Amino acid sequence: MVKRVQLVLTQDVSKLGKSGDLVDVAPGYARNFLIPQKLATHATAGILKQVERRREQERQRQLELKQQALEQKAALEKLTNLTIAKQVGENEAIFGTVTTQEVADAIQAAISQEVDRRGITLPDINHLGTYQAEIKLHSEVTAQVDIQVVAS
Repeated sequence: MVKRVQLVLTQDVSKLGKSGDLVDVAPGYARNFLIPQKLATHATAGILKQVERRREQERQRQLELKQQALEQKAALEKLTNLTIAKQVGENEAIFGTVTTQEVADAIQAAISQEVDRRGITLPDINHLGTYQAEIKLHSEVTAQVDIQVVAS
């Protein structure tokens, strides 16, 4: 039976774990690669306490971020008249399309809260009308916002 060595990663290692993770690896891998490259250290009682303390701090930080996202979601869902003006051609077809940056700018103007445009998911918007955008604020929190596309 092969003996395994317990290490605490000091940096993210591909296919092994993230910084602060406790991993079991082969002794040769630890001795020849992870420790000399300063990617990991031996797991001692003191280091395990530090790792646990860092995990708790990260968990608290994630809870705070989630709480902020929930507050932002409540503010976004109160938003009722988010309008975007576009040039119109025949049959109420708009020129171009509504972009996530335009939606983010409209939200910024309406409620003075910044929303990352990369978290906004829009349906295909080619005509005037009302559409629903999904905004991902946190890994566990998404908000739905109605967008009114009008002629400029």
